[in-house]
Amino acid sequence: MSLKKNVVGLFVLCILTSCGVSKSLEDVPDVSHYNQTKPERIATSDSTYKTSNAFITGNKYGQWELFAAGDPYQIGLQSGAVSQELFEEQERAFLSKVDEIVPSKFKQYLLRKVVAWYNRKMYQHVPEEYKAEILGLSKYAGDDYDYVADDYLRMLYLHSAHDIGHALQDLALVGCSSFAAWGEKTEDGHLIIGRNFDFYAGDAFAKNKIIAFMQPTNGHKFMSVTWPGMIGVVSGMNEKGLTVTINAGKSDIPWSAKTPISILTREILQYAATIDEAIEIAKKRQVFVSESIFIGSAADNRAITIEVSPENFGIYQVDNSNELICSNHFQSDAYANDKNNIKHKAESHSQYRYERMEELINDTPKLTPKVAVDILRNTKGLDDESIGYGNEKALNQLLAHHGIVFKPHERLVWVSANPYQLGAFVAYDLNTVFQEAPKNSSGKSLHNEVLTIEADPFLYTQAYKNYERNRILSREISKAIKNEENVTPETLKEFQQTNPDYWEVYYIIGKYNYEKKYYRAALNAFEMAKTKEITTIPDREQIDLYIKKIKRRLNE
Repeated sequence: MSLKKNVVGLFVLCILTSCGVSKSLEDVPDVSHYNQTKPERIATSDSTYKTSNAFITGNKYGQWELFAAGDPYQIGLQSGAVSQELFEEQERAFLSKVDEIVPSKFKQYLLRKVVAWYNRKMYQHVPEEYKAEILGLSKYAGDDYDYVADDYLRMLYLHSAHDIGHALQDLALVGCSSFAAWGEKTEDGHLIIGRNFDFYAGDAFAKNKIIAFMQPTNGHKFMSVTWPGMIGVVSGMNEKGLTVTINAGKSDIPWSAKTPISILTREILQYAATIDEAIEIAKKRQVFVSESIFIGSAADNRAITIEVSPENFGIYQVDNSNELICSNHFQSDAYANDKNNIKHKAESHSQYRYERMEELINDTPKLTPKVAVDILRNTKGLDDESIGYGNEKALNQLLAHHGIVFKPHERLVWVSANPYQLGAFVAYDLNTVFQEAPKNSSGKSLHNEVLTIEADPFLYTQAYKNYERNRILSREISKAIKNEENVTPETLKEFQQTNPDYWEVYYIIGKYNYEKKYYRAALNAFEMAKTKEITTIPDREQIDLYIKKIKRRLNE
């Protein structure tokens, strides 16, 4: 079934089930038992704001560091107060994409109805304390997108955006890679975890990266890498040395939102200290997409994956090994016969990236944080083959929101600065952070300069400059194809020369020439694309289909 048919079907259903929608629209968390004081914000510089129990400051690497303490409603209020401008900018960066994709006001109206219907049950599956935090945060939302939903509901809905991006595979938003090593595979025997969070929603969305340090009234103190307006967790570690990251699995398009994955992982991070405790929390919640939750534990000195989906639950752990690897397919026995998982493993780039991680880790006698960072930054394919910059088969796809490395036993974490995972991996010591942050009235950066890992030298090469130019040309040529505009031969040549090993360059050139009826040039481009490392089986099939059509037109 096509995406358009799904949307039409959803709209019809939302009209037929308006009662169910109205209940969700009217649900507002009861925050009367929390502190109602609205915080007063003070600006101490042009990049530092503070309240009585929170502050945000920009460090020299272009990252934002946020600290907040209190009950759930207060954490929302305090976080929103200090990050208000960033919050509005982030919402604009994300929702402006909706305006771009759906410019018609009538279609936007239909979309609002669909979104309301789709999220009609979410309020029943989000813990009250997190709804209270979102309500507090929503007090600082901007006014530009009130037409989507009121502030609180809009913020609640946006917490399912990550999950929807997973389910709607055509959006190609995600392709994360994670690995862990311990025992004989690390220098001191302690657990080390590395991961790339390859969630891409535009350059503007990735601009304002926040390293958040939270001190809730209940549960454990924790850090996470996030963005303004997001209380869920995609990568994080708590004061007990428990880490959480998420990797998308293959899902059917769900018909109702339940617990967003990032809310489930937030609950695990806030309330679990061991692997067993994390598993128990995961079992309590109903999710609406398939996801691998990668759990590392200082207490257990190992890592596992919790594999969740709407219909199944599995645990994957390695009994006779000191390493664990996870890309975007499930590995536990619970999913051995899952048709979605089998197809995804066969047709996507998940297995390729898994094997590449395996190759790089096996080439490393002892994993260290620096070696983990080098692996996350690797742009090559299997056997160090050049497969083109931006290829989703590479661990470094040059689109990551962030890369992150954990050393849970020491409570150390390294978070990449922009761009992608090429900037410095900025170090934080949670033991020090949670001692200093509550007393940090000046907004001094919380990072550890001595342990910070410097930026990738690739960032300063001509190859990197060429890649960024190639991205611009890719968008321009794709837009020209859509609008039936002309592109000069010089532009097409530059496009090819700035990323000559990437299959998609030749695919786009082939599409342009095909639409212009330059069939011989199109055939040459598509056949050249087939000599490169093509990302997925469906991509290869699409190229074969173009070649077949062209040869028929050329009578070959």
